[in-house]
Amino acid sequence: MSHTNELELIENGGWDERILVCRNGQLVQTFIIITQRFVLLVDTVINPQTAGQMLAWAEPYLAEGRQLLVINTHADYDHCWGNQLFAGETAVHPAPIIGSHLSPAMFAQDEAKAYLARMQELEPEIFSDVVFTPPNLLIRDKFVIDGGDLTVELLPTPGHTDDHYSLYLPEIQTVLAADAAELPYPAARVPEGLPQMRASLAKLAALPAETVLYCHAPVTVGRQLLLDNIAYFNAIEAQCRAALARGLSPEVSEDVDVLALVDCAYETAVPDTEQWHNIHDYYKTAGHADQIRVMLHWLAHEN
Repeated sequence: MSHTNELELIENGGWDERILVCRNGQLVQTFIIITQRFVLLVDTVINPQTAGQMLAWAEPYLAEGRQLLVINTHADYDHCWGNQLFAGETAVHPAPIIGSHLSPAMFAQDEAKAYLARMQELEPEIFSDVVFTPPNLLIRDKFVIDGGDLTVELLPTPGHTDDHYSLYLPEIQTVLAADAAELPYPAARVPEGLPQMRASLAKLAALPAETVLYCHAPVTVGRQLLLDNIAYFNAIEAQCRAALARGLSPEVSEDVDVLALVDCAYETAVPDTEQWHNIHDYYKTAGHADQIRVMLHWLAHEN
């Protein structure tokens, strides 16, 4: 995937005007929340340039005593590689960066450092200036920010990653799901993450939310996407249980067509609408197969 240094502000589609939605190409959406007491940047996108555009849009609201706060929903590159604008030697607007207590260790992993080096080699015009900067206000469990007119509840929603947080704003019944829900589905990277991710989806679906916004889904999909993601994993669980009952080994090698073995084509597990079928083929094939392999492994070892 090629990347862009450009952000655009998405036209408000009916959500509360105190939330600005920023889009970085086809990659990710991030958010700015304006409250009486704070201006919150929810994620810092992919580099200091994109984080700088978010900051430029936020700065007019940093008046009347409002303070800037930064939130990392999790430590994936498209959500936090602009952190250096707000902490460390390269900071241009120092501010607390709120994130999971698990996130700093993820920045320190050799795998993460190698990934940054690879991205800098492949796309130096995008990533050459990135300096790893982990969050510096570390939280565990639920964390609440009293913005005066709006309360911002940071809710642990692990599964996609161990350090993942989503946001709930009760006064306006709005959820910012981050990567806990996606179109077509969030990805569990390891079998242990699958039950956590499904529990996180259930937690978000149980909230009395009228508006749900996502980092990797059109802003028009609304709350229904939470239910569709739950239904997706229910569907592949049913097919995987049936396949295991037929004697299928849960350890299916990468060179085997697991979709055929389990009899679970992508189209049978998602809503039959253009929006769900007009996606990159990866999510219909390799990505879908990865989630089936994770499900098989988890079901085989759930007890």
